[in-house]
Amino acid sequence: MAGMSKRDRQAALMQLLQEAPFVTDEELANQFGVSIQTIRLDRLALGIPEVRERIKAVAETKQAELRSLEGTEVIGQIIELNLNERAISILDIEPVHVFAKTQIVRGHHLFAQANSLAVAVIDADVVLTRTAKIRFVRPGRLGERLVCKAVVTSNQTERAHVEVTTRVGEDIVFSGAFTVVKMRLETVVGGREA
Repeated sequence: MAGMSKRDRQAALMQLLQEAPFVTDEELANQFGVSIQTIRLDRLALGIPEVRERIKAVAETKQAELRSLEGTEVIGQIIELNLNERAISILDIEPVHVFAKTQIVRGHHLFAQANSLAVAVIDADVVLTRTAKIRFVRPGRLGERLVCKAVVTSNQTERAHVEVTTRVGEDIVFSGAFTVVKMRLETVVGGREA
């Protein structure tokens, strides 16, 4: 795509970001064969916010659809949510998520992203994790983007099974099989369970 006119590049950029809104400026610069600064200037001219703002805008819309959790209880930002079917969240790894010595993601962050997504994808007042069979496949690292996908594989009246896979690019970092239970809010308020 190098060598195209500014107008053509901006039109192509607009089209690409409509299809794939979470592409970074660096990835766009590589794809178009221009500098990152050129991509930033193109985005500004087109009124397109940076990738973090695009993710945040989509996440805010999706969080309004949540039923079993509040938006702040989800680890990562939900970018796709089809209740009782599938959901996707993104977590950009920052210094707070890693061990200082190795820059490797702390395992509880990987689990928390997957577990909160497994709960969030279910359409019920209250959803709690009953069991989780998890596997840490490879370490996540500082600066990586964790893309977590949850798929509901079985959904019964009182429980559901959710398969979760977290990737960095094409690499699987974490996987889990969660069994969650569904409850009505009035059965758990005040510590009473039915």
